[in-house]
Amino acid sequence: MKLQGIFIPIALAFDHNGDLYPVKIRHNLEKWNLTGVSGYVVSGGESVYLSAEEKIRVWEWAAEFSAPEKIRIAATGMPSVRETAELTNRAASLGYKAAFVGVPQAEAETQRIYFSAVADRSRIPILIDGVPPEGLSHPNILDTRIGRSSGSMAEDFAAGAAAVICEIANAVPYAAICIWEAHRSREYGAAGDWQNRLARGARLIERYGAAALKHAMDLNGYYGGPPRLPLTVLTPARRREVEEAFAGLRG
Repeated sequence: MKLQGIFIPIALAFDHNGDLYPVKIRHNLEKWNLTGVSGYVVSGGESVYLSAEEKIRVWEWAAEFSAPEKIRIAATGMPSVRETAELTNRAASLGYKAAFVGVPQAEAETQRIYFSAVADRSRIPILIDGVPPEGLSHPNILDTRIGRSSGSMAEDFAAGAAAVICEIANAVPYAAICIWEAHRSREYGAAGDWQNRLARGARLIERYGAAALKHAMDLNGYYGGPPRLPLTVLTPARRREVEEAFAGLRG
C-alpha cells in the first residue's frame, strides 16, 4: 500500500458533558473530504482518553462519513498484543487499510516480539508510530517513512518522507496541502514559506496541546469544542495567542 501526502489525525469531537459528539465528527469529516488530504488517522492523540468501545464507535462513524477515496488508518495500539490485534481486525472489518501502533515502552526485544506478534495476527498492515526497534522485519509491517511533526513538514518531505501525519491540518488542511504540493512540484522555497507561516501555530499546539488545536479548529469553521477531562480549555490569554497565530491562516 502506497501512502503519500497529508493525513489528518482527526481531533475528537466532545460535547460539554465530555461525551462523543457524532454530529460534529460528521461535520468535520465532510469538510475535510472536500480538501486534497490523502486520508485520516482515526483517532489522533486523544484516543488515549477513549474506551475500546468508544474507539470502535468513532471508527464506525469515520467509515460512514469519510469519502471513499480517502485512506483510513485506525489507531489501534494497546498495551497487550491480544487487544491490539483484536482492535486492528475490527478496524479491518470496517474497511480500514492499515493500523497505526505506537512503540511500547519496553526493551528492544520485547518491542520486537510485540510488533511481530501483532503483525502475525492482523488482517491489515501495521504502520509503526515512532522508531521501530533494530532488527524488526515482518512482511505485514509497512516500511514507509512517515513524518509526524506539524512544525517540520517541509523538512520531513525534503528528507524523504512519503507522507506526514499532520495534527495542525485538523484546523488548516489547505495550508498543509500547500506544503505537500510545493514539495511535489519541487518549489522548495514555497514549501518553506508555508512552513514558516504555520510555525507559530504549530508551536502553540505542541505547547498547549489539544485545547489549542481545538480552538484553532473553531476559528476556522471546524468543530473543535472542549477537550475531555483531565484536559481543560485554554485560558483567555492562551486563546488570544492562538487567535493571533492563526489570524492569517483562515479558510
